[in-house]
Amino acid sequence: MEIALSTGTIDYRDTGGPGPTVVLLHGLLMDGSLWDAPVADLAVDHRCVVPTLPLGAHRHPMHPDADLSLPAAARLVTELLDRLDLHDVTLVGNDTGGALVQLIMAAGCDRVGRIVLASCDAFDNFPPGLTGRTLLLTGKLSPRLFGMFLQQLRLRPFRRLPITFGWLTRRGDATVAGWLRPVLTRPEIRRDAVRMLRAAAADPGFLEVAAERLPDFDRPALVAWAVEDRVMPLEHGRRLAQLLPQGRLVEVADSYTLIPLDQPALLASLIREFTPVRPPAPDPEPAAAG
Repeated sequence: MEIALSTGTIDYRDTGGPGPTVVLLHGLLMDGSLWDAPVADLAVDHRCVVPTLPLGAHRHPMHPDADLSLPAAARLVTELLDRLDLHDVTLVGNDTGGALVQLIMAAGCDRVGRIVLASCDAFDNFPPGLTGRTLLLTGKLSPRLFGMFLQQLRLRPFRRLPITFGWLTRRGDATVAGWLRPVLTRPEIRRDAVRMLRAAAADPGFLEVAAERLPDFDRPALVAWAVEDRVMPLEHGRRLAQLLPQGRLVEVADSYTLIPLDQPALLASLIREFTPVRPPAPDPEPAAAG
């Protein structure tokens, strides 16, 4: 599906259905396919909405004057919730998608009923790890040189390096390769990606500001963190769970940062347990005959 928003047109997937609504957010140089496996499980009894945000793997170029900063991407998610008229949403974010969730929490959004943070940027960890620092450095290049640098990632050995995607996922390389196609083949997406990375580099402390507001989020919060994560420190997951008044931490084994790729069934089960399906209301008793 497509929807025209203030910064441009974005793609999104909506499984529909009457169950609890779950909105799932991805990170930089990723698209909504990050969530394909968990959504295949959850869609049985949940409505799953998965946008592909303008974070470098999107399909539609944004308006030339669009704000492509990460705070603007968070506002775009809120705009999407408004346009789709979604209520009591479980908002889920992984990697930099979790940073967007924190920005939305800090700004306040009545449409969000609970949140899930899955191994994500937090506090002073932006850009996160070798991967994040390398990516923001490449944003200093011109769009043409940026594209030339990324051409190396057509080859699996380069995608598996610690400075690219090697420390983000154990098992999801085929999905990663798909994320790179738009930025490798379309100049207008490369221009957007460079603009987005430069805006991110200009405001590296945005999550420390957002963290000051997290104790005000008095709704249920699940923090799912990969124990073996080399990019997002486990201590940050523990801090987030302690900061949030209704926070709960679950540590996930045998996974790197991208838990939706490395442990999709486990993550889906955690989200399902966290957003239980309410049984249908019983039919009213028929009125007694007078």
